Amino acid sequence: MLSFNHIAPKIMVVNLLALALLINVATAYTNHTVGDSAGWLFNSTANRTSADYSAWAAKNTFSLGDYLIFNTNTNSTVVQTYNETTYKSCTVDDASDKDTFQYLGGSNEYGKPLFVAVALTLEGNQYFFSEADDGFQCQQGMAFGIKVSHGSGLPPSLNQPPPPPYVEPPSTVEEGQTPPVTILTSPPGSSCGMKNSVGIVVAMMAILAMYLCK
Repeated sequence: MLSFNHIAPKIMVVNLLALALLINVATAYTNHTVGDSAGWLFNSTANRTSADYSAWAAKNTFSLGDYLIFNTNTNSTVVQTYNETTYKSCTVDDASDKDTFQYLGGSNEYGKPLFVAVALTLEGNQYFFSEADDGFQCQQGMAFGIKVSHGSGLPPSLNQPPPPPYVEPPSTVEEGQTPPVTILTSPPGSSCGMKNSVGIVVAMMAILAMYLCK
């Protein structure tokens, strides 16, 4: 029989390997708070951003599966684009839905705190900016670009295939046509049946009249 003293070192090794695996999984992806403690904010009185976002982006490393956390408010917006031309224009007016996404469109309720989390799901260059005040905030530096590396790849939670496109079920009636209608040549229970019944009654009355007249 094996003693506990003999098994204990092996158990310790297994536990250490499991702990290392958990730590590796936990540290494989990073939540980046944009602007750190300064957040994603714009001072409309001073016409300046709360942080130098280009400098903030330059000191961070971004990988697939990471998240950008925007601590912001309803005075600003969060726009993500893969199109450098859209980024430099500071507007989404001519942007394509395929490469530009607006996570926050502003609000009439100014100054309300908001939290926006953006997952990094594509490798390569991508850009972020605020389009608020007709792009003025972006022009004043509320914008930055990053380059996303492969890293550990996408986690399963972000690596799901898109749902299949909706396919309309086939119709039994061709477009522009009305459903088939059954046309009766005569009402049910009448028609020839009724005519035959009337003919028999008339014939019987004629025979009865002839009999009475004899």
